[in-house]
Amino acid sequence: MTKYMDVIKKNAMLIVLVLVYIFFTAMTGGSMFSPMNFNALITQNAYVFILATGMLMCMLTGGNIDLSCGSFVCIMGAVGGVLMVVREYSAGLSIFAMLIVGIIYGCVLGYLVAYVDIPPWIATLAGYLAFRGWGTAILSDNSSTGSISPMPETFLKLFSGKVFETGVNQFNVVCFVAGIIACVIVVVTSLMSRANKVKKGYEAETMTALIVKCVLSVAAILLFAYKLALAGGIPTVLIWVVIIVLIYNFITSKTTLGRYFYTIGGNREATRLSGVDTRKIMFFAYLNMAVLTVISSYIVVARFQAANSTAGNYYEMDAIAACVVGGVSAYGGSGTVFGMVIGATLIGVINLGMSLMGVNADWQKIVKGGVLLGAVVFDILATKKNATK
Repeated sequence: MTKYMDVIKKNAMLIVLVLVYIFFTAMTGGSMFSPMNFNALITQNAYVFILATGMLMCMLTGGNIDLSCGSFVCIMGAVGGVLMVVREYSAGLSIFAMLIVGIIYGCVLGYLVAYVDIPPWIATLAGYLAFRGWGTAILSDNSSTGSISPMPETFLKLFSGKVFETGVNQFNVVCFVAGIIACVIVVVTSLMSRANKVKKGYEAETMTALIVKCVLSVAAILLFAYKLALAGGIPTVLIWVVIIVLIYNFITSKTTLGRYFYTIGGNREATRLSGVDTRKIMFFAYLNMAVLTVISSYIVVARFQAANSTAGNYYEMDAIAACVVGGVSAYGGSGTVFGMVIGATLIGVINLGMSLMGVNADWQKIVKGGVLLGAVVFDILATKKNATK
């Protein structure tokens, strides 16, 4: 019985995600289960996955956050709009220029946090205030409506198009084949990982548990692939999200750099005394956050097909909530990319479900605030219980 309870606790947020999705499906008369809303779950919430990936790296270092990322999305959109529409530069050159601006900001922010020892929330709060005003000013100076459009078709295809697109309700074979390939990769990787653990004498899950996990994973992937196939194909933003998630999952679980993030969050001084340059790790965390924020701005601008002053509103809160709900400790030192993905998906389901129900935006914030608080309380109680064992 204890074993089953441990499994339930370990997958608590995944179970909550399934229950919340079922709830919204019932409340919307099945609309949540339609192919177009499966597509919308990705396209409308891709920014959450990408920003939350960067926020995860910051939070691992000791519960640090970046409050400026939402406003930085706004100003990057404004810069992109001016370059691509007003100045008529090519999409490729504009994308590169935006990335350079992001790297410069990341270096400045990382230096202030890591080497000047300015508390991260203070340094990023300054950006939160300044970038929103600066981005709005740029848009106002270059457009009477405060919005710059239309964006080049090349840019839109890269960040808001679909791969091998077909018409809606015309089954996209390529999309479903990609889902089957993903299933094979998941199963093979899981089996190889377990075999490697057994070979080295590490603790490994039972074959029964592995089979159950693989069956559920395959079912979820095939369902998603089927729905996206009916929605016209694989959204390009899904490819961006998958690539970023896989890269950072590898970094956090397989590299020395990734382990340093965890050890700094666990005990920064002990990590420094062991010979690790903790300042470089902090610098990298905020440089990395800025780069991922620029990528998010590409996706947001392409989704709206315009640069506007409302882009990025409360995005930093969604990213923080996705991490905390996904099991990333508010104190640092623990959390996984997979957990963050669960948290980001839950936030996305809540956003989409309440929008389909026509829930007032203010009530949406109240619900997400309650979910965030509940996740923090759960994390603290679980930590205390483990500490008393």
